[in-house]
Amino acid sequence: MASKKTTFALFFGNRGFFPASLQASARKEMTERLERLGHQVIALDPKATRHGAVETPEEGEKYARFLQENRGKFGGVILCLPNFGDETGAVAALRDANVPILIQAYPDTFDKMDPEHRRDAFCGKFSIMDVFVQYGVPFTALKPHTVNPLGDKFQEQVAYFDRLCRVVQGMRRMIVGAIGARTTAFKTVRIDEITLQEFGITVETLDLSDVFAQMKGIKDTNPKYKKKAKVLQDYSNWKGVPAKAFNTIVQLGVVLDNIIEEYKMDALALRCWVEMQRQLGVSPCVLLSELNDRGIPAACEVDIGNAVTMYGLSLASGKAATCLDWNNNYGDEDDRCILFHCGPVPNSMMTAKGDIEDHSILANAVGKGCGFGCNVGRIARVPFTYGSLLTRDGNILCYLGEGAFTEDPIPEEFFGCAGVADIPNLQDALQKIGYAGYRHHVSVTPGHVAAPTYEAFTRYLGYCVTKV
Repeated sequence: MASKKTTFALFFGNRGFFPASLQASARKEMTERLERLGHQVIALDPKATRHGAVETPEEGEKYARFLQENRGKFGGVILCLPNFGDETGAVAALRDANVPILIQAYPDTFDKMDPEHRRDAFCGKFSIMDVFVQYGVPFTALKPHTVNPLGDKFQEQVAYFDRLCRVVQGMRRMIVGAIGARTTAFKTVRIDEITLQEFGITVETLDLSDVFAQMKGIKDTNPKYKKKAKVLQDYSNWKGVPAKAFNTIVQLGVVLDNIIEEYKMDALALRCWVEMQRQLGVSPCVLLSELNDRGIPAACEVDIGNAVTMYGLSLASGKAATCLDWNNNYGDEDDRCILFHCGPVPNSMMTAKGDIEDHSILANAVGKGCGFGCNVGRIARVPFTYGSLLTRDGNILCYLGEGAFTEDPIPEEFFGCAGVADIPNLQDALQKIGYAGYRHHVSVTPGHVAAPTYEAFTRYLGYCVTKV
C-alpha cells in the first residue's frame, strides 16, 4: 500500500513595515520545495492581497473565503512567516480552517540583519502561537523554532505534518465494518458505537449469516471469483490445502470485497471463529492478511477498537498494519515478548510469503481439517509503532508506544505468525495497559510514527492518549 501525500493550502503572513521582497521569494521557495517533496499545493491568488500575503482582518477574511471555496481539496495548512507576520489577520483567516495548521517561520541570518533584510519571524511565530491559543485554534509547531524551507529540517517537519494530516483527515470521516456479532467469550472487545460516532467514526454492522448466504451465489465462473482466486494463489503458498477449502475462501473473499465496496469501509473487524470453521470448514485469516496489505485494516474477533487503531497507524506510517495478541513472555527477557496471531499478518510485514495451514489451535474444538486459511510465517525484523483503543464514559481512550521486532528465534512448533518484540520498559508498559483495562490485542505498523499519531489523536481529534 502507498498513502497519497497531503495537499497543503499555503498561507503567507505579513507585517507591512518589513521588506515586501521576502513574500515573493518565500512563495516561490515554499511552492517549489513542497512540490519536489511530492505534495500538491494551493494558495490565494497573489493579486488578491498586498504581496499575496495576509496582514489585516480584511485580508484574513479573503483567505478564509478562499479556504471555504476549496474545502475538501486540502488536508492541512502551512502558515508561512517570511517575516514577523500579523496575528490578527492570521486568526481571521484560519480560526475556522478545521484542518491541522503547521506554523513555519523563516530564520534570520547574521549577514542579513539590516532593515532591508531582517525578518523577525522568530518573534512573530510566538505571537501567532499566543493568539491562536487565546482563540482556541489548534496548531502544530515543531523544532527547531525557525527553519528554512530549502533545508533538511524542513523536509523532516513536512514528513511529520503529512503523517499527522493523513491521520486527522482519515479518521474524522471513518467507516468501520463489524461483520458478525462479538464472540460471546470475548467481552474484551466490547465498544460503544455512539461514542465512536461522536468522534466521526461510523460503525456498519452486518450479520454473518447473510455473508454465508451471499457466498452461495458466487460461482467459479464469476469474473470476480476468477480474479480473487488469482490474487490469492499469488499471495500465499497453498500446497496441501484442499480444493474445497480454497474455493470457499475465494467465495468469502469476493463477498467481503463486495461489502467493503458497498459500504465504503475504511476498515473492518470480522467474527472469525468458530462458525467459519464449523459451517464453512475454513479460517479467514489469509483474507484479512491480504486486506491489510491492500491498505484496508482488518482486525480479528470483531475487535472494532483495534480496527480503528490499525487504520490510524496505517495512515501515519503509509504502510500496512496488523492486529496481534500480547501472547507470550520470551524466556526471562523483561523487555521482550512474543506478539502473535493465527494468520492475518500482511505478507509485507513477514520474512517471506506465508504458508496456508489448518488452524491447529481451533482443531482441538472443531476437528482437524476444518480451519484451513491461516497465513503462517514469521514477522520480519523492523521498528514498529503499537497501540490500542477503547471507549469509556463518552471518551475515546488509547495508548501508543514504539518498539522493534527482532530476529530472535521462536520454536519451530509455534503455530501461527509471530515475532519477538523488543520494547523498552515493557513491564511498565504492560502494567499501564492492564490497569487501564485495554484489550489483549495490540495494533502494530512498521516504523516509528507514535509522535505524529499522538499529536493527531490528542490535539486535533480529541482522544485521550497514554504514552507507554
